[in-house]
Amino acid sequence: MVSSALTLRPRQDSDLPALVAALRAVHEAQSYPSLWPDDPQTFVAGRGDGWVACLGGQSVGQVVLSPLSSPAPDWLAAVTVPGPYLEVKRLFVTPAAQGLGVARALLGHAAAQARQAGAQAILQVNERSAPAIALYRRGGWRQLGSAQGGWREADGTSPRVLVFAAPA
Repeated sequence: MVSSALTLRPRQDSDLPALVAALRAVHEAQSYPSLWPDDPQTFVAGRGDGWVACLGGQSVGQVVLSPLSSPAPDWLAAVTVPGPYLEVKRLFVTPAAQGLGVARALLGHAAAQARQAGAQAILQVNERSAPAIALYRRGGWRQLGSAQGGWREADGTSPRVLVFAAPA
């Protein structure tokens, strides 16, 4: 159930310090991201448009909708729905706000923004991220396939990722 006190708004640069703190809490509780970034503020900002979820005036999560990188990521080969595409990235919610529908609201907002832009929202997720995968499936996101991720884990391996597309 989505809290009635939840608001979503475009992210501003002034939100970044609070969002970095939120990401730190997520990283410590759930290992996302699997490796702490050298520049967490740049990681949080991502590339594209970001939205912040607020509860009681506090930033509790965010999502970024990003154009695909160039060259195209290897996992794009698993995408079987027509483009153009926008990638959902940097979706996280503080542990204290999880279970309140915040992630579902952010994900739905990103998918709606992609549709409004005439694009298909897609995402890739580490195959070991069971809670995130469950969220996507509950929200009607369709798994299109799997591929090697474009980053290295602490042990030097490249994880498998599952690729999803937003509901039609």
